[in-house]
Amino acid sequence: MTEHALTAAGISLAYDGRPIIDGLDLAIPPGKVTVIVGANASGKSTLLRGLARLMRPRGGVVELDGRDIHSFPSKELARLVGLLPQQPVAPAGITVADLVGRGRYPHQGWFHASTAEDDAAVAHALEATSTIDLADRPIDELSGGQRQRVWIAMALAQEPDVLLLDEPTTFLDVTHQVEVLDLLHDLNATRGTTVVMVLHDLNLAARYADHLVVMAGGRIVREGSPAEVITAQTVAEAFAMDSLVIEDPVCGSPMVVPMGRFHRLG
Repeated sequence: MTEHALTAAGISLAYDGRPIIDGLDLAIPPGKVTVIVGANASGKSTLLRGLARLMRPRGGVVELDGRDIHSFPSKELARLVGLLPQQPVAPAGITVADLVGRGRYPHQGWFHASTAEDDAAVAHALEATSTIDLADRPIDELSGGQRQRVWIAMALAQEPDVLLLDEPTTFLDVTHQVEVLDLLHDLNATRGTTVVMVLHDLNLAARYADHLVVMAGGRIVREGSPAEVITAQTVAEAFAMDSLVIEDPVCGSPMVVPMGRFHRLG
């Protein structure tokens, strides 16, 4: 697995002329799991879209290995960088196996003929996401949680060196949330895949991140290891919430306990 340097230098991003991010710098640690967190409308998904080339910066540049990410031919970039957007759309009637198989397109020739390597990658992705029993089912018939796991399987089948995921635990119950995050952790540990994901759950982010980026108002409030970043002060600044930060009894990472009304009543 080759490690790649993904960086943002002074990037500014906007929707319909409305600035969301202005002059932001970020270097993604190669070969690590980076998690981006923040309150709603903090700019975290916008940042991920900029890193993924889904948005062109109004200013600044996103670079992969020192090269403007917008200069890559699409297929070349897709062999290096995989993306699971927040609300992916599947062609009507497509089956699970066919959708996951599309993750192999960047590795295939003009006629998209599947090889034994492609078949093995698809089978592994289906097995890893516990969707192999769904292989012949149309995507349209699946629950939201099942669909989300299938989309993750497609991203895994692509076998990118850098994997970007926007809220990959959306629609999943807590059991499958943990399973998916364990899977991404194992992918990073075994293949060295650089993983960058947006998460809502601050405690799961602290548990799984090597590098944590906390955003508020389109800017980075703090970044670093969870132990360095997760403090009551940071939580108050980014989430406007009083909290107590304690040690997670399972893994020792910081755990945020909201105070809420119980603190006020006490």
